[in-house]
Amino acid sequence: MASKRDWLDAGLVLLEEQGAPAVTIERLAERLGLSKGSFYHHFKGTGGFRTALLEHFETERTTRFVEQAEAASGDRLGALLKLVLAPGPGLGLEIAVRAWALQDAEARAVQERVDRTRVAYLTEVSGDAGLARALYLIVVGAGQVVPPLSGRQLKSALELVLGRRK
Repeated sequence: MASKRDWLDAGLVLLEEQGAPAVTIERLAERLGLSKGSFYHHFKGTGGFRTALLEHFETERTTRFVEQAEAASGDRLGALLKLVLAPGPGLGLEIAVRAWALQDAEARAVQERVDRTRVAYLTEVSGDAGLARALYLIVVGAGQVVPPLSGRQLKSALELVLGRRK
């Protein structure tokens, strides 16, 4: 039987690949090779799953990043940027959640909270609210242009802004 986290991780992958409308119990069960009964062992239904999925996104892509940057000795901003630039789910997932937030009030509330938390933490570690907003806008914008910036291009853009700060 899959754990609750297995279902949520599969949900994030499906969300990134196909968008929020594709995140259905049937597709999740098929992806995990399980019955719907296993889903209902962990969630009361699609609504409960979507709420948990948004919480999981916030935990994995914001809370965990802040905790890991805090645990890094020395340069917290540098540690945070390494996490943001690390391979794995990234810009595609961010795009999917932002698109979902345009259509769904609950997703919008989570996205607003995530944005506030991220900018506040960037402000704390950089000591500069303007720089924090600029860095965050670069990361968000990198996923919104078509085609999205590669990790290397995003890193270069961030380094350019950080280099001008000195």
